[in-house]
This record gives sequence, C-alpha cells and structure tokens, in this order.
Amino acid sequence: MTAASVAETVEAVFRIESARIIASVTRVVRDVGIAEEIAQDALVAALEQWPRTGVPDRPGAWLTATARHRAIDLVRRKETYARKLAEVGRTLEDAPPAEPADVDDIDDDLLRLIFTACHPVLSTQARIALTLRLLGGLTTEEIARAFLASEPAVAQRIVRAKRTLAKAGVPFEVPGATERPGRVSSVCEVIYLVFNEGYSATAGDDLVRPALCEDALRLVRVLEGLMPDEPEVHGLAALLEFQASRIAARTNQDGEPVLLADQDRSRWNRVLIRRGIEALHRAGGGPYAVQAAIAACHAQAIRYEDTDWDAIAALYGRLMTLTPSPVVELNRAVAVSMARGPDAGLELVDALAEGPDLKDYHLLPSVRGDLLERLGRTDEARAEFERAASLTRNAPERALLLARAARADSRRQ
Repeated sequence: MTAASVAETVEAVFRIESARIIASVTRVVRDVGIAEEIAQDALVAALEQWPRTGVPDRPGAWLTATARHRAIDLVRRKETYARKLAEVGRTLEDAPPAEPADVDDIDDDLLRLIFTACHPVLSTQARIALTLRLLGGLTTEEIARAFLASEPAVAQRIVRAKRTLAKAGVPFEVPGATERPGRVSSVCEVIYLVFNEGYSATAGDDLVRPALCEDALRLVRVLEGLMPDEPEVHGLAALLEFQASRIAARTNQDGEPVLLADQDRSRWNRVLIRRGIEALHRAGGGPYAVQAAIAACHAQAIRYEDTDWDAIAALYGRLMTLTPSPVVELNRAVAVSMARGPDAGLELVDALAEGPDLKDYHLLPSVRGDLLERLGRTDEARAEFERAASLTRNAPERALLLARAARADSRRQ
C-alpha cells in the first residue's frame, strides 16, 4: 500500500473506532478531554508506524491497545493519578473488565460515555454536542450543521463542556436508578442525532454511514434493557428500527441516493420492521413515538402509492404541537403536498422560506424544487435544485440534486 492509501485507511479506521477508543481510555483516566487527546495520539502513532510496518490485521484493536497503554503510562507518571492507578489495579493492561456486580451495572463503556457526557452539570446543548463529538466521531462542522448553529459556537461549547466535566470530577459510570429519568431525555436526543448523521451523512462521499446507525441502534437497545419502563426510550427504539430497515434500499450499487418513491421495498429489512412494531407497542405518546408512528406508516405500505399521507400529515401536526420546529414543519409540508396537492405544500414551504431559520438548510430549496417541478414550474424548480446542491456538503446528495436540476431544465426545453 502507498503512504497515501495507508493514511486513508488509518483515518477510516479511526473514524469507526474512535468512540470505543475514547470510552476505553476514559475508563482509565476518568477524564473525557484527556481521553480524546490520547486517542488522537494513537492516531498519530498509526500514521507514523503503519506506512513502515503495514496495516495490522486488527487495526481497531491496535489503536485501542496503543491508546490504553499511553493512558496507563500517563496515570503512572502523574502523582495526582496515583489513587486512580491503585483502583484500576496492576492487571489493567491485560485483564478484561470485571463482570457487573448486578443487573443495574451494565458493563458498556460506550453507554457510560454517553451518560458521562450527558451529565446535568452541562447544558442540554453542550451534552449533545460533546457526545456527538466523542461518541459519534463527528467533526465540529458536522455537529454545527446538525444543530443548525455556527461552527465557532459549537467548538466553544465542546471545549467548555470538557472543562466543566473535568472540574466537576464527573464519574465515568451509568447513573443509579434514581438519577436516570432526569438524564434519559438528553441521552435519547444524543442517540437520535448520532443515528441521523449515520442515516444521512452531513458531508463526505457516502450518503449513509452504517457504522453510526449500528452504534445508535445498539445503544438504544441497551437503553431499553436498562430502562424498560420508560415509554419514550421504546419510542426512540421503534423509530430507529423502522428507519434502519430502509438503509439498504436508500442507495443503489454505485452508492447513489434512491428517493423513497423509487426504493425497492423488497430490500427493506422486515426483521427490523417487526422489531419497530414491537417497540412501538411499548411506547407512549411522546415525540419519538409520534415519529415512529410516521415511520410505521411508510414501513407498512406495500407500495409507495399505498402510503397513508393523510395520517402522516396529521401525525406531523401532532409532532408540531409537541416539539415545534421549522424542520418538522418542512416535513409536514411534504406530507400535506402528498395528501392535498403540491399547491398546499408549497404554501407552507414559502412561509418557511420567508423566515431566517432554514436559510442555509439545503432540504428547504430541495423540497421547494420538488413541489415546483410537480406544478410544472420547471425554471423555478431548476434554480431551487441548484441552490440546494450548493448548500449540501454530501457528494452523492449534491449529484442527485444537480441531476434533478438538469432534468428540470431538459423538460423546459
């Protein structure tokens, strides 16, 4: 392999494994900020060594072991960490973690990392941003786009969050049963956003990042076991199961996006759909449960033409009552356009376009372009698709939007 290809491999492996590495190191150093720095050190070591020695058979394990050894060395060097070194014991390098003492103590470093990053000493926005950074491996730019916020603001939020956790001495643990209900909502929100980034990547050459979706699914399933009496956890689980069932059909063999109307529904994963239905039966009436009900409408339609758009529009109306936001309203506009015609949807979209909230959100001109195309206003549709393409950082999505712009232009001619 060339040096360039090795570097690409290192970065790809690190992107996939970074959350597990940081979680593993946090168990040693008990500081997420230091753990992230040590994980980056392991990345640098791989970039230096692998071009000479070759990529290891288990690159993720190599990075984790390197990071843990550096963490242990750090603990041993610093007198202030002497007590922590005594706690973890001399066999830390070689022995696996002890079995949980009881069912309340779930031995899952990633889950511990989420609860640590979602500690009440942080604001809700800081909890989500930090966990997306540490657990999802997202860049500051990707998090900023997920928040529809500025990149400098998110960067400052992450730095302050790590400092706050360190100053407060927040323990690296799953909280006790009495503390969990107050912290589960932001944990759910973090898992939701991590899944969303995997389901529709903000930037890069891939529309879907399945590893993030798999991590989010695994974590929400663990959370279901941890909090079986929390309806909204089941609502989130149902939503993610339904959404994950469609991942294989969202792209073609070349990795190009396939719109919902054109997807081969035989490729939808029926096992995940059944899991979604089961979780939905245990869910309540919260925001995730309503979104899951919307996803269920799609999952249970044998053909695109069989979709109950009236029900979906009504569910989006209920969601607007629970969690009003311009993004929810944009989705409601799509459903309204399918139930009542493109004119009705365009009226709602035009109202959103007059406000500042979605001015840089590529899906607003994308939806508007679709509605204009359906109305035969091809010149305007082409302009909207081109604007949407200029706003997205995802290469396959940009290609799809430019193709739709070209198609609209050809129809005009």
